Amino acid sequence: MAKKTHLNSQKSDKPEVRPICENRKARHKFDVLDTLECGLELVGSEVKSLRAGRISLDEAYGRVREQEVWLIGCDIPEYPQATIWNHLPKRPRKLLLHRRELRKFAGQAHEKGLTLVPLKLYFNERGVAKVLLGLCRGKQMHDKRETIKKADVQRGLARMMRGRK
Repeated sequence: MAKKTHLNSQKSDKPEVRPICENRKARHKFDVLDTLECGLELVGSEVKSLRAGRISLDEAYGRVREQEVWLIGCDIPEYPQATIWNHLPKRPRKLLLHRRELRKFAGQAHEKGLTLVPLKLYFNERGVAKVLLGLCRGKQMHDKRETIKKADVQRGLARMMRGRK
């Protein structure tokens, strides 16, 4: 007896991670030394806005206060249908970390003068909002120029390998 299979009914083995937003400027402005995935403490209307893809991480950064890490400057616009139960768009949001991760990251950021920068925001396979937080060192202008030159050379090599000029 033949087994019926439908393309839509087959599930993939790999769980699906749904990206919401990526901070592209961060990789240009900073050297990312280490990354850490952490959760976010959100209210319902914020989650609805995230699911609609409305967020800006451009000016956001992480700050350690009283043994807790906070996401400052992240703009999640109000959800129009939430009426009076809406949230403040630029309120500080608590990041959820294990205590040993917090000590490690906060210690390095404080001692070496590094910055905690959100690189990416996404929903994991369980549908929980996560932030990829990077421990970063600011780039000088000559470092940025060097990165641009390297990317330009790589692009030129790839073009030559394809046979185009």
